[in-house]
Amino acid sequence: MNFKATIEYDGTRYEGWQRQQRTGNTIQGKLEAVLLPLFGAPVQVIGAGRTDAGVHAKGQVMSFHGDTALSPEELSDRINDALPDDIGVYNLCRADDRFHARFHALGKHYRYRIRTGSAKNVFDRRLVWQYGKPLLLPAMRDAASFLTGTHDFTSFCGNKKFKRSSLRTVSSITLSEKTESFGST
Repeated sequence: MNFKATIEYDGTRYEGWQRQQRTGNTIQGKLEAVLLPLFGAPVQVIGAGRTDAGVHAKGQVMSFHGDTALSPEELSDRINDALPDDIGVYNLCRADDRFHARFHALGKHYRYRIRTGSAKNVFDRRLVWQYGKPLLLPAMRDAASFLTGTHDFTSFCGNKKFKRSSLRTVSSITLSEKTESFGST
């Protein structure tokens, strides 16, 4: 059976998405460790994308194959019971046998939150860059206009002999100034 699920995680204490030989402290590693006893065999989890160390994800899709008598709801409950509190699995369902989270991904949405005021955001500190100074939004919007469109991002690749295309399309960049207030009332 092929399964598809939506996941979210606080990546603060993890070394990225991808399983690594030197550590089990990755999102994929944690998920596969939880699935092993549920399926009685190793299960490879495929993510729609990968994140770097310390990066969070919300609404990421994953897929994996395995045989189980558990319903998707029961399987989801057992996975969530075994996962640490900073990783959650939602909307787990059976998928078409050919579904592959990475190859069927249609796009990615990135959100960067920056605190520009002097009041610290204590409870969201791991989700917000605590910059504490005003941003030059008009200059940032001008710069963003140069990034929108299809561009070759080879210069951002660690491996310069990267065999797949490094052409990527940035469909839009939106900069908004949302004011949040913090502190006691």
